[in-house]
Amino acid sequence: MSVEPDSAAVVGPSRCSWVDNHCHLDGEADPAALVEAARDAGVIGLVTVGTDAERSAACLELADRFDGVWATAGLHPHDATQGLDALRSLVEETLAADGHRLVAIGECGLDHHYDHSPRSVQRDVFAAQVELAKEVGLPLVIHTREAWDDTFAILDDHGMPERTVFHCFTGGPAEAERALDIGAMLSISGIVTFPSATDLREAVAIVPLERLMVETDSPYLAPVPHRGRRNRPELVVHVGAEVAALQGRSVAHVAEVTTANAARFYGITA
Repeated sequence: MSVEPDSAAVVGPSRCSWVDNHCHLDGEADPAALVEAARDAGVIGLVTVGTDAERSAACLELADRFDGVWATAGLHPHDATQGLDALRSLVEETLAADGHRLVAIGECGLDHHYDHSPRSVQRDVFAAQVELAKEVGLPLVIHTREAWDDTFAILDDHGMPERTVFHCFTGGPAEAERALDIGAMLSISGIVTFPSATDLREAVAIVPLERLMVETDSPYLAPVPHRGRRNRPELVVHVGAEVAALQGRSVAHVAEVTTANAARFYGITA
């Protein structure tokens, strides 16, 4: 697992086109302003991510409202006790409609840090969404926190969807290699700009760029130099710039490749 640096010097993030492939626009007071600010910063595509049936429906409504915005539908491990019936119905109804902007199942997975839902329930609901993604032919967006072995075991048992991404990847080189070995993509958030995120930064430095996407996970995890404030999709440019610095590549090249990766992964035209 290695990369070759570009010969071009690393430049600033301006005048590049980006896709924020994982943000949460639902629940924001003024999503229109966030989308406009993102466009002004060169963010030409946004994927707003659902975490339960109600919020997934809200994301789909936002995707219908704004050009360059797409949506996912998923049940987060924190809310796994809700069960999957409502989400499955939403997915089936959406896919039956013409012109829908549903592009993935998730985010879903396992969270053994907070354990807001019992682990057994998390596992069952995650496995069911793996199967749902395969059934409907959509990509899978995975949330995993302090649950790497269980996450990989479920993917091994049920068969990973052809297009799968570990969103907000926080592992190190070993976890990155396991994910790459099974064919998954890695999505990098603002955590990569935190000096304390040593393992993650080491992983990003060696992962092939063709296997990376960038995200904000806004309104969470604002990157340096905005850390501690509410995150916004426009700040994905800082994530991309840090990826470029760690890989010794030009920012323009990272923007071009990660945007193409997102377009291919989600089947969108950004």
